[in-house]
Amino acid sequence: MQNTTIPVFHNYIGGTWVACSTGATYDNINPADNRDIVGRLQDSSEEDALAAVEAAHAAFDSWKHTPLSRRAKILTEAARLLETRANDIARELTREEGKPLSQAKAEVLRSAETLRFYAVEGQTYTGETFPQDDPHMVVYTQREPLGVVTVISPWNFPISIPSRKIAPALITGNTVVFKPSTDAPISGYRLVEALVEAGAPPGVINFITGRASRVGKALTQSPQVRAVTFTGSTAAGQAIHRSADFTTRLQMELGGKNPLIVLPDADLDRAVQLVIQGGFSLSGQACTGTSRVLVHKQVRQAFTDKLLERVSQLKVGNGLEEGFDLGPLATESQLNTVLQYIDIGKSEATHLTGGDRLLDGHFAHGYYVTPAVFTDVTPSMRIAREEIFGPVIAILEVDDYEQAIHIANDTEYGLSAAICTADPVLAHRFANDIQAGTVKINRTTTGNLVNAPFGGLKRSSTSTYRESGRVGLEFFLQTKTVYRAF
Repeated sequence: MQNTTIPVFHNYIGGTWVACSTGATYDNINPADNRDIVGRLQDSSEEDALAAVEAAHAAFDSWKHTPLSRRAKILTEAARLLETRANDIARELTREEGKPLSQAKAEVLRSAETLRFYAVEGQTYTGETFPQDDPHMVVYTQREPLGVVTVISPWNFPISIPSRKIAPALITGNTVVFKPSTDAPISGYRLVEALVEAGAPPGVINFITGRASRVGKALTQSPQVRAVTFTGSTAAGQAIHRSADFTTRLQMELGGKNPLIVLPDADLDRAVQLVIQGGFSLSGQACTGTSRVLVHKQVRQAFTDKLLERVSQLKVGNGLEEGFDLGPLATESQLNTVLQYIDIGKSEATHLTGGDRLLDGHFAHGYYVTPAVFTDVTPSMRIAREEIFGPVIAILEVDDYEQAIHIANDTEYGLSAAICTADPVLAHRFANDIQAGTVKINRTTTGNLVNAPFGGLKRSSTSTYRESGRVGLEFFLQTKTVYRAF
C-alpha cells in the first residue's frame, strides 16, 4: 500500500535535530511493498559528518566527568522507553527491513536488555592494583574512555547491533557518532530518540544518515575520532581498516560462511530444525546464518528428505502479517545478488528446490524469493565458499568427522559453526577443532547472549576486541598505569 504521508527523519547533531546541509534526502523503502515509503532520511554530506564529529568531540570532556550513576540512569531510562514503544518500533522495523513482526519485536526488547545490562555492568568494570616491594608506593591502573567513537551498523539487525555498540561506549564515558545503514536507518533513529529523551546531553550521541561514499571518510579518518566499531561486509571492513590512522582503534565484525555438521548419531529431526532456523530465519540475512550443511554419508539421504519436507512447508510473505516464516529480502540489490547465486548454484551443483522469485499477486511489489536447497556441493564451488546472505543452503557429503572438520575450516571466514551429535567426545573435540569464534553444539549457528562475548576469527573479524558481554566494554577503554608514592 502506498504511504501518502511520508515522515521526514533528521540528523541529530550537537543536541539538535537538523536537516543536512545540502537539503538532499532519500527514501527508505518497504521491501515487502516497494510502493510504501517508510520514511525520508537525510542524504548527508561530508560537512554534516564533520559537524557530528566536532559536536561529539566538544561534548567528550563533560561526559567523561559525568557521574557513572548518571550515565547508567540514562541507559536504564532509554531501555524503559524502548520497551514501552516496542510494538510501534517493531512495526517500523518490519516495514523497513522485512523480518517477521515477532522477530522485530524480540529485537527491540533485546536492545532494551542490552542497554540495561551495560548500565549495570559498566559500573563494575575497574582497574587493578599490583603488589610491589616499596611500602611507600601504590601501583594501580585506571580505565579511561577513548573519546569520540564512530558506530557504523548494518541493516539486518538495525537496532540490536547498534545497541551493543552504543551502550558500552556511553557507559564508559565516550561520545558517539552513529551512522546506521541507509537501508534500515529508522530503527536506529528510534534508539537515539530514546537516549535523547532519557537525558543524554547535547553532543554525547549524534546520529547521521547518508551514503558511506559521502560521509565515510569524515567518520573514520577525522583526527578527533579515536575508535571505529563496524559491523558489515568483509570488503567494507577492509576498506575502513586500510584508510584509518594507525592510532585509531578498530573493531570489525564481518562476514561468515557458517557450517553445521550432521553426524550419523544426530537426531535428524532436530538437525533439520536447526538448519531451517539458522539458514532461513531472517531470510538467510544473518552473518551467523547457516550456509553450509556437512552431512555424513550414512544419513545424507534421510536428512535431505526430511529437510525438503520441512522446506516445502515454509511460507513466504509480508512480515507484518501472521503465518509466514520468511519475509522479503531487505533490498532490491540483495534480491538480485541472491538470484545471481542461485543461478550459479544451478550451474555448479544439483538444485533440489526453491530459489524462485515470487511475482504474482501481493508479491509483485516486493523482494521475495523462496528458500533454496542444493546438494552434491563440493568445497570448491562458489556457493560453498562465498557469502550469499540469503535463504540458500548447500549440502556437502562427508565421510567422517575428520573430513567434516577439514571442510568446515576450509574457508576464509570463521564466525560461527555448529555440530549435531550425541557423542560427547566428538562434541568436545569439535569445540577445540573448529576455527570459529562462536561454537554451537546441538544448537543453531545463529544467536548469541547479551552477556556473552561475540566475534569471529580469520576474515570474519579483526579479532581485536569482542562485542557483547562484560568484555564488550574493553574496546571503549584505555588503560593508564599510576605509580603513587606516599
